Order: sequence, then structure tokens, then C-alpha cells
Amino acid sequence: MRASAGALFGVALTGSLAHWLFGSASTTPYLIAPMGASAVLLFAVPASPLAQPWSIIGGNLIAATVGVTSALLLHNPIAAAAVAIALTIAVMFAFRCVHPPSGAVALTAVVGGPAVHALGYRFVLEPVALQSAFLLGAALIFHTATGHRYPHRPSKRAGHHGPAQRGFSRADLEAVLREQNEMLDVDPADLEAILRATEIRAYARTFGELTCADVMTHDVVSISPDTTVRDARRLLRRHDIKALPVVDAQRHVKGIVTRTDLADTGRDAWPGRLLFTRIARRFAPRTGTGEAVRTLMSAPVRTVTATTPVAELMSIFAGRGHHHVPVVDAQKRLAGIVTQADLISGLYRQSQPGRPLTA
Repeated sequence: MRASAGALFGVALTGSLAHWLFGSASTTPYLIAPMGASAVLLFAVPASPLAQPWSIIGGNLIAATVGVTSALLLHNPIAAAAVAIALTIAVMFAFRCVHPPSGAVALTAVVGGPAVHALGYRFVLEPVALQSAFLLGAALIFHTATGHRYPHRPSKRAGHHGPAQRGFSRADLEAVLREQNEMLDVDPADLEAILRATEIRAYARTFGELTCADVMTHDVVSISPDTTVRDARRLLRRHDIKALPVVDAQRHVKGIVTRTDLADTGRDAWPGRLLFTRIARRFAPRTGTGEAVRTLMSAPVRTVTATTPVAELMSIFAGRGHHHVPVVDAQKRLAGIVTQADLISGLYRQSQPGRPLTA
């Protein structure tokens, strides 16, 4: 429905602007047939590399110029049409602006009839360049108004995960694409993101009904918002852990603090963190021998339930940058915590025939 509405808006706006600009007495066509094909790309598949702004503007201008030149130099229309389309394809590849409807632009310049032939090289500017610009402008307006991404930008999720997460690198993907020796109608970054998401889903599916309860640490060490930073550091060192959930009197999770949050000296500190900590100490409420962890904890914190499937947990770790996820019960009280190590260990035990998860 969005694609249909976009095409309706784009073609109507393009034709109306051309009619207003050329005037009713003009012999220049208000709409040429290739604009219909361009509208399909711009509104139905706007993520395609063939539908990007440079593709439609560059491709159509090249095609119009080559088509008019072929028609002027070759008097046989069949020969002129064949040469025009062949050269248009070659030049579009050279300038990286392949746009399939441009083939129709080149053909129109050759077999468009007396009205088109009378325009000569004006055909490049008046119908083709202006209508391409109008249609592109309509696409930019429509996609912006409907909250759709155009021009297309690669997914932010791509390129941030190394071979350890997915088994292949971006360099591997690009090498395989080069070996195909042909143009594929997909952005490599989008393909990478799709493959990564597919691997995560397929990997999670192999572990059936595995849930957070099967992999989480049950005896979780937690602290209250009023616990001092000094005491929190001591707990991290004593239990050799990297994160502490922060809970209230009812054990509802209010936040989480990690070693990075609490580091302010030595090699664990970076200048910006040290400055922030010192400022926070001056204005933070005091409890006992140091500032309260509520001034440093991350809040709100993402939690899961014990029945959450591991498939969902894997997407949280892989796609959202989490390293520790608290687990809550039906009353939203802290029941455990899952770390990346817990997840890997649980999946490994599940993959071993005859080895129970509690081993």
C-alpha cells in the first residue's frame, strides 16, 4: 500500500509539474513511459542500488544522450535502438549508475516518433532530466513523510560483528561477491546484516526449547542503591564477577553496575571517566564511607524472565551490546543473571549428547 500510494503521488506530481512548466501548447511530453518503470523502483524497492538518486539521474541522462546520438548517426531504427541500449548499459556500468528504466529512455529517444526526434538534444533536458528530477524529489518527500529510509543507507547492525559471532568476515563476503562476476541487486552491508540475523536464528533453533532458566546463574550477588562504591568494588573482587544488579527492598531490579562503571583508578580508568566520577562524588548523596552506587548505575536495565527463550537472549547479546542480563520471576523480582559466559557454557552443554545442563 505504501508503494502504491508513493507511485500515485510521484507520477501525479511529476506530470503536474511538467504540464505547468511546459505549458499546454508544448509538444514536449508531460510524461514519458520510462518514468513509470522508475516509479516502481523508487517506491516499491527503494533499498535497491538500482533505485538510488545517482542511479536514476545519471542513468537517465546517459541513456537520453546516447539514444539521441544513435538516432542522429544511424538511420536504421533497429540498428540505432540496439546500439543505443548496448552503449547505455556499458556507460552506466562505467559510471556506476545502472538504472533499468534507462534502457527504455534510450529506446524512446530512437523510436519515440517525430515529436521526440524534433526535440533533438533537448530531449535530454526537457522531458528526461526534468521529469527524473521531479520524480526523485517526489520520492524524497514521500519517503521522508512516511518515515521510510531513502536514499538507502546500509544497516547499522552490519560491520560490527567479527568472525567469532557469525563465522565469516566482511572481507569474506566481499570476496565472494567479487567472484560472482556480476552485479547483484543488494547492498553488501544489507546482505551481511541479513546473513548474520539468519545465522543467529538458525543457531538458536538448533537448541529447541532452551530457556534462560537453563543457562542463568541462580545465586546472583546483588546490592541496594545505597551500597557504597567502595563496598561494591569489594564484592566484585571477592566473588570474581563483573556486574552487580541493583535491587530495592522487594528485590525489584533498579539498575546494574559493572567493573567499568566503578573503575576510577589505575589502568582501568580513562580521563573522562575519572573526571565524571570526581564531579559525581562532590554532589552525590553519601552513605557511610563513600558515594552511593545509584549515582553510577545504568538504569533502566533490560531484564528477561526465566522462561525467555535463549533465541531471544542471543539476539540481545549479539545485536544490542549487552554483556549481563538480569533474570526476574513472575513478580518482577531478581531470580538470577545471564552473562555471555553463561550463555556460551549452556549452549555448549546442550550440544553435548548425554550431558545435562546442570553439569
